[in-house]
Amino acid sequence: MVAVPQGRPVPSAKGTGRRNRRPKRRELFCPAHPEQRIEGNGKKYFLHLLSPEELQQRGMSAKRAQLIIHAYPVLVLSNEWLEELFCPQCGTSRWCHVIKHDRVEHTVRWAPRNLWEQVAHVDPTVANPTASEYSRREARRHRQKRVDGKRFYD
Repeated sequence: MVAVPQGRPVPSAKGTGRRNRRPKRRELFCPAHPEQRIEGNGKKYFLHLLSPEELQQRGMSAKRAQLIIHAYPVLVLSNEWLEELFCPQCGTSRWCHVIKHDRVEHTVRWAPRNLWEQVAHVDPTVANPTASEYSRREARRHRQKRVDGKRFYD
């Protein structure tokens, strides 16, 4: 009688059989360069909805939107926010409107100015009240030009 070795489970075709326990990071890609990952660890400014029409624009039925707004007069969206993101290929930081689909997948687009109206306690048209007039003037100083068109400070 021939002994047949006991079969061990064969590793799957995907990998070595080990499970990766490290969670995947969120993947954000630049709207101008779709292949370039962008980074942002800044503050998230979540969007607030005040009217049923704003919920209807996001795909909710009119009746359900009316019920939700009556139950929650200010509805904070946990899956949509504004965040400042840096693209290495562009070389700049820009404000982006981020929509979260799941833990990893997000949609990123440049934030239009009218979206700031849906963020509480932030008005981008008004200067920061904690900065003095002197600080604002000094920050604008590099944009000043002489009569001959050259800058004062280079």
